[in-house]
Amino acid sequence: MSKKPVIVFEGIEGSGKTHHILNVSKYLNKKKIKYIKIREPGGSLNSEKIRRLILNNKSSFNRNTDLLLYLAARSENYNILKKYYKKKVILIDRFTDSTIAYQHYGLGVNLKLINFINKHITKDFKVNFTFLNIVNKNNMIKRLKLRKKLNRYDKFDNKFYTKVQKGFLKLAKKNSNKYQIINSNLDINENEEKIIQSINKLI
Repeated sequence: MSKKPVIVFEGIEGSGKTHHILNVSKYLNKKKIKYIKIREPGGSLNSEKIRRLILNNKSSFNRNTDLLLYLAARSENYNILKKYYKKKVILIDRFTDSTIAYQHYGLGVNLKLINFINKHITKDFKVNFTFLNIVNKNNMIKRLKLRKKLNRYDKFDNKFYTKVQKGFLKLAKKNSNKYQIINSNLDINENEEKIIQSINKLI
């Protein structure tokens, strides 16, 4: 394992992934370990523009347009990722597995199409480890209600999120040695400790 790994935080809405990536960022700052943190969609100037377009509540794109916009946002980030690949720890809030879980398992877009375009965009960039945060329906709803503002992807029905989470779990099962499942229904402090322990092993 590289000592400057690419570490991704995945999960559906309300699963706690953003909280944990921020906690890991604080830990790396404390340890004076060089890293970059990026989110998808977003992370670079142009990718953030695409993010606003995708998540805007007034947007009503079809599923193929949504896919292409997400991949376009990733394409805009590639130079940043390439620049720091194997030079700094890279933390990513959502990456390729989110595209598969949401667009394929959730919305039914052809998986071969997703993989083909994604491979073309990311080239030889590889993820070393993924933290998959899972959450039950009740906690997801409760946490979404606490948000000041909901975006377009916060407003799908529960069946959609169930399909997406099952998709994530299928991906984790296929690559179990590179995944850690974090049950965010459990105590948050306990989960923070689990993740930091794994981060120490990775770096």
